[in-house]
Amino acid sequence: MPINALFAAPAANWQTYEQTLRDAFEELSLDVNLSCEFAPEAVDYIVYAPSSPLQDFTPYSRAKAVLSLWAGVEKITGNPTLKIPLARMVDPGMTMGMIEWVCGHVLRHHLGMDRHILGQDGEWLSGYPPLASDRRVTVLGLGELGGAVARALAQFGFAVTGWSRSAKELPGIDTLHGDTGLTEALRRADILVLLLPLTAATENLLSADRLAQMPKGAFIVNPGRGPLIDDDALLAALDSGQIAHATLDVFRVEPLPRQHPFWAHPGVTVTPHIASETRAKTASRVIAENIRRGEAGEAFLHLVDRAAGY
Repeated sequence: MPINALFAAPAANWQTYEQTLRDAFEELSLDVNLSCEFAPEAVDYIVYAPSSPLQDFTPYSRAKAVLSLWAGVEKITGNPTLKIPLARMVDPGMTMGMIEWVCGHVLRHHLGMDRHILGQDGEWLSGYPPLASDRRVTVLGLGELGGAVARALAQFGFAVTGWSRSAKELPGIDTLHGDTGLTEALRRADILVLLLPLTAATENLLSADRLAQMPKGAFIVNPGRGPLIDDDALLAALDSGQIAHATLDVFRVEPLPRQHPFWAHPGVTVTPHIASETRAKTASRVIAENIRRGEAGEAFLHLVDRAAGY
């Protein structure tokens, strides 16, 4: 009997994913009916974007899992109608894109590229940056993306510290955890990379007090979630020189409102949520593999712990 997979995402996503999903199902020899329209009681799997109009999962009595196209799941984890397993997207293409974007901006700050490219104005500026081995980089968040980024930065020779809420081990990375570990991780952060999920425990994690724990003149790179940082505290830290520069790809409101002070601040680089995104081809293979697992009675990949929020 064919497997019915409901595609529950905005129409533009259907144009992007329809063929790549069908190709991925074929690669795994899965007999899947993929459609945007099924009677709820006929659906076996829901391929889902949290921006979908589908918010009430109660009628989907036969469904075995919700398979998200997004890495971030904070918009769905609290849905009281969702009683079946939820898998977030861990996409190899997204991971590589994040590695490239973060490493590019960490190197930009490490090498002082803004000063040499944008700030010369006819002046021959002297001075060399330290070697990577003398620059301390802290990555907050050691999930799939954070762990991959930390390992990539270590390959450049940076002294990398990784922090997570619970204890983790990564070969070649000095890992810390918990509140005490966070204080030490920030103390080491000449350059700080934020790759944490957004939860009640991480909102405004980078407060005025925690910004003050970082080395004076540190840099911040945030491709994680906008509300991880207290905006007003960051602006004050930039004005005082406690933080030298912040490169921000994510914001509390997106697109970032034109009147927001981040746009005009000389210590802020705004990028329009482009650090990385789900790549349809590789993401479709993840979806197909999870459907194969569900049909074979195997554990789903990348299941969300709804109590933890990620």
